[in-house]
Amino acid sequence: MSPVPPLELHTVLLIAAAGLFAGVQNALAGGGSFITFPTLLLAGLNPVAANMTSTIAMFPSQTTSAIAGRKLVGGVGGLSFEQLFAISVGGGVIGAILLMVTPPVFFSKLVPWLVLFATSVFAWGSFRSQPLHAVAGMPTGALVAVQSCIAVYGGYFGGGIGFLMLAALTIAGQQIRMATATKNMLAMAMNASAAAIFAFSGMISWPAALALCAGGIAGGLCGSWLIHRMPERLMRGFVVAVGAALTVWMFIR
Repeated sequence: MSPVPPLELHTVLLIAAAGLFAGVQNALAGGGSFITFPTLLLAGLNPVAANMTSTIAMFPSQTTSAIAGRKLVGGVGGLSFEQLFAISVGGGVIGAILLMVTPPVFFSKLVPWLVLFATSVFAWGSFRSQPLHAVAGMPTGALVAVQSCIAVYGGYFGGGIGFLMLAALTIAGQQIRMATATKNMLAMAMNASAAAIFAFSGMISWPAALALCAGGIAGGLCGSWLIHRMPERLMRGFVVAVGAALTVWMFIR
């Protein structure tokens, strides 16, 4: 199967609709990749191409969110924000290179486990009874190791990185508002480095990427309007349900 099969107009429009929903989802609760990734698989892309295309397509809306909260970012646990940013960029590059050299057949077998992991992390972060900032304290060395692993995972697949970073940053001592802004900026750094590599891979379906990007930007604007009008818990529950269904589908597939 070609990694970038030609797409008909109705498929492109459906992908744009998925991008719209993913943009709303990201603005309200996160987890938009649970919408974009399976949509690209259904459009005929292989898992590696779908993952790369989704990363590039959703990067602009992710950048907007990161820049909007830039005044709140900061360092923690003995690390400056600049050091955390550098770790994130480096890890994103390593993860992207690992994905580039991963055979699509092997990645296809690995994806169900990655989706299961990402869904579990998202569910844990969304519905745990104890706030993430309730326990504080992480040695600097441990934070470096954790953020490095998250960054490599972010460049490779990326599902659930928001909650992984939110957990790490709050446990290290950041307050939840600063941690949210910081993780948005660090996620942008990981995906920027990965997207720069993926763009020259020859594995990107550019019509699908542009459709997802346009839908994602529009969805982000809609999500900003809906953020005070729709129950966040309902949106998070929907993401977990989609992730669970996707996990079952990928294992069966």
